Amino acid sequence: MARFLLGTIPVIGHVSPAVPVVRELIKRGHEVCWYTGQAFQTTVEQTGAKFAPIRSWLDYSDLKNVPESVMKQRDGIEGVERLKFDLKNFFIDPAAGQVKDLLDLLYEFPADVLIADSMFLGMAWVAEQKQLPWAEFDSSALALSSCDTAPFGLGLQPSNTLFRWLRNHGLRWFFQQTVLRPLRAYTNNVRSQVGLPPSPVYFFDRMSPFLYLCPCIPEFEYPRSDLPPQVHFIGPLLSQPTAEFTPPHWWDELNGNRPVIHVTQGTIATNLNDLLVPALRALETEDVLVVATTGGAATDTLNLPLLPAHVRIEPFIPHAQLLPHVDVMITNGGYNGVQIALAHGVPLVVAGQTEEKPEIAARVEWAQVGINLRTGTPTPAQIQKAVKTLLVDSSYRTRVKQLQTQMQQYNAPAIAANLIERLAEIKRPVLNT
Repeated sequence: MARFLLGTIPVIGHVSPAVPVVRELIKRGHEVCWYTGQAFQTTVEQTGAKFAPIRSWLDYSDLKNVPESVMKQRDGIEGVERLKFDLKNFFIDPAAGQVKDLLDLLYEFPADVLIADSMFLGMAWVAEQKQLPWAEFDSSALALSSCDTAPFGLGLQPSNTLFRWLRNHGLRWFFQQTVLRPLRAYTNNVRSQVGLPPSPVYFFDRMSPFLYLCPCIPEFEYPRSDLPPQVHFIGPLLSQPTAEFTPPHWWDELNGNRPVIHVTQGTIATNLNDLLVPALRALETEDVLVVATTGGAATDTLNLPLLPAHVRIEPFIPHAQLLPHVDVMITNGGYNGVQIALAHGVPLVVAGQTEEKPEIAARVEWAQVGINLRTGTPTPAQIQKAVKTLLVDSSYRTRVKQLQTQMQQYNAPAIAANLIERLAEIKRPVLNT
């Protein structure tokens, strides 16, 4: 049996996809040591893995640990500048501390293979230092540069037209050589702190040369004629129904005759005035049942308008339990939420402009499984029109059902475990054949 050292960014969207893979590896008799934020200790230990906490860098699994000045600065910027700010503060700066902790862990837990989510730089650097094989898994849409796509972050779709191909080519050059070029020097400065030489690689083109796991199906990712051979589509890594779930008192209403519309604020961009409140206003006169979740915020502490009689609001409901009853989901575009909606055959209204959400919204539109509102602050009228369209235009549901059928052909945890075991066995790149 093999030993695996796993590192994940201490945010739910980076931790959750790893859970079913770790469970599968443990079930097969392997040992896993999982390094992430303190807030996820219980999650880690419930998989059977050994938990290793962050010690040498800011553990932002609890956002209270992030200095208020940092959050204020972040709130004052948007677009590409916020992207650069996030990459520096939450992904590049922590890498030196990650390396220190991981080297200490390797002394205590000599791993055969390293595993990390795609934004966890420290594991890649330790693999480089120690010459160890390592696997990488994506926690969002594939950001890798390609001759067939626009630069990641702009939310632009690929196209076969010459004009858009030239546009995308020019934007790629501009992004890599101008807009995000300072990130290369910034990253190399942090690399020098841990004794590594400069790297010429563009930030979003960092990738394990051994194994890269893409947790979706090809039908929901832009086609790339130059996709590296170590990239494997494994299907979505979905949360499973939990036995501990206690349905709210109104749960039987989900089985009524009205369409069920689910509004989710998500867990990162959590300003309820951006999406949840306008969605409630959009649907206040519609003959539907609205089920809203606040992203964890207690509903009795929220400054919400008077709720219509057909609205049910909770801090959190597991999607695995709720989505089988849902007809349309309104979301700001979190990757895991979108994936699980598609897996349940639910078309989407997407309104997100922070983090990588424009990219996910663009893929929803490109795959014809929902409507991209192209804003993070939609009006009630925009939401109402989109919901009505999805309820009456059967083409969206037909397309979602097609993707749902494709997803059902994949057992993502088993496929991932097979590939990781293969890497542990051969200690060289695991390539598509």
